Amino acid sequence: MLESSAKHKCNSRAASMSLSPLTTHALNTAQGIPAARLPVSVHRLDNEEWKEMAEGVTNSDGRCPGLLTSQTFIPGIYKIKFATDKYWQSLEIASFYPYIEVVFNISDASQKYHIALLLNPFSYTTYRGS
Repeated sequence: MLESSAKHKCNSRAASMSLSPLTTHALNTAQGIPAARLPVSVHRLDNEEWKEMAEGVTNSDGRCPGLLTSQTFIPGIYKIKFATDKYWQSLEIASFYPYIEVVFNISDASQKYHIALLLNPFSYTTYRGS
């Protein structure tokens, strides 16, 4: 794990002021609403170990702005971990998946990457959006 001073909080004022090359949007398709207050963390594979790069929770629109800066976003293998158990428990809804990890490859760090997550208690879908 990175030192806490090196990690970014996706909801911090400083991080959200800059445009992140990596964004996410989570939607609760069971209720037709944004998945607000969903814990999220971003990790990069480094020497066969996952290093946490950022953490936070989605806002009222289901987004987590300012995940990474362009300086920390380099080519490599990344994952976004969504702590869905905490989210569904907060709504007092039983669910099947305690967490969802979306693993993806960044070959060109100059591009913008948007990871969308559509979830309900017993299934999920993800895709690269724009």
